[in-house]
Amino acid sequence: MTAQTSAPGLAALFVLAGMMTLGLTDNFLRYVTEDSSLAQFHFIRGAFAFAMLAIAAAFGWGIIRPKKPLAVLGRSALVTGAMVIYFGCLSILPIGVVVAGLFTAPLFVVIITVLIQRQRVGPIRWAAVGVGFAGTLMVIQPDPAALDPVVFLPVVAGFLYACSAVATRAWCEGEGTLALTATFFAMLSLTGALGCLLLPGTGTGAAGFALRGWMPMTDANLFWIAVQSVGALIGIACLFRAYQVGEASFVAVFEYSLLIFASFWAYVLWQESVSLLAGLGMVLIALAGTIIAVRSDG
Repeated sequence: MTAQTSAPGLAALFVLAGMMTLGLTDNFLRYVTEDSSLAQFHFIRGAFAFAMLAIAAAFGWGIIRPKKPLAVLGRSALVTGAMVIYFGCLSILPIGVVVAGLFTAPLFVVIITVLIQRQRVGPIRWAAVGVGFAGTLMVIQPDPAALDPVVFLPVVAGFLYACSAVATRAWCEGEGTLALTATFFAMLSLTGALGCLLLPGTGTGAAGFALRGWMPMTDANLFWIAVQSVGALIGIACLFRAYQVGEASFVAVFEYSLLIFASFWAYVLWQESVSLLAGLGMVLIALAGTIIAVRSDG
């Protein structure tokens, strides 16, 4: 019996702990959206996380230098794009909608697999894709009379995340977890730094969070960005550990608990509730992702 199949219960605990942490700390973003900026958030958070990972590498817990730098940079660019859109959307859309959009990634992985990699996919997974996108429309609930393209941005984040997942497998075989994670946070920080230089450092309000550059840093903002950074590292570490001790398909199913945890903490912290239709849509997205995760032959 291998290590990956020997502790499903432990894997479930790790992934649930990770998703609960991420669901909580992602909600903390709203504490900084009024007078900070998305670029500033990514610059500081990415630099903080990269520093922590560099310290881990110094203690011998992994190698931070990638074996194939260009491949890892390409993969990191895709993840960075997904996360810039994801966190930008958190400032203006309900977190349940944003997380649901990100979790359309497995649906896009199937499509990319067929169109780009020319692999065959059976009717069951195609049906799951259809169910998942129907669930996405139930969550987004686009109004044809007053269509706002912004509501589709989380789905764009899901598409970019799916591209990064395919790129990880196709380009980054043999790369260490620490190298992949550190390169991603380094690129995220550099992207934030570029935004801080190019975007105006004026304005207030959550609606302009993604459109501002470097803003006067307050102790409160620095505190919440640091807390979010630590939470992200803990959540990611728990998720990586879950994949180490459990079957990948088994762990992937439990990742959908982020939909529950994020919506729960949004209700506790911000009294933000999810409509019945949106809740049913989330269930369909989770069901579709689960089918795609466990099916490999149909």
